[in-house]
Amino acid sequence: MTYEEFADTRLAPLLRYAVMLTGDPHQAQDLVQETMVRVQLNWRRVARADSPERYVRRMLTNQYVDWRRGSWVRRVLLRGEPDATVPVTTDHAQSAVDRDQIWSWLSRLPRRQRAALVLRYYEDLPDAEIADILGCAVGTVRSSISRALARLRAEYVEA
Repeated sequence: MTYEEFADTRLAPLLRYAVMLTGDPHQAQDLVQETMVRVQLNWRRVARADSPERYVRRMLTNQYVDWRRGSWVRRVLLRGEPDATVPVTTDHAQSAVDRDQIWSWLSRLPRRQRAALVLRYYEDLPDAEIADILGCAVGTVRSSISRALARLRAEYVEA
């Protein structure tokens, strides 16, 4: 597989993943662009990996965790499969308020905890793959997710 073929097939999923990490489509584009430049420069090493996609996702995650661009507002609409059992909300203003509140809570999590949550609940990866991407032990992944969820629960109770 060439770099061009990889970029053609994996760019959109990487961008979706980056949006979930950053909370901002523009920041996500910057993050993916910087990562893909590094991927192209190191393509031989990436192509030799057992799973180039996992290797690049790890590069992107590390780039996100190490990013030091200061504070920024994170706003994103989470999109998933609609749940037929939940009635459709007609109050769009309240939906926007709820989304903003959730993103506010997520934005206060440490980057590694947020990355672990995104990898688990958005990317639906098992603990071993998350540990591989974050470069830590499986137990660290579990404790990061546990701490993040505990913090989100506490935020929810206070609200």
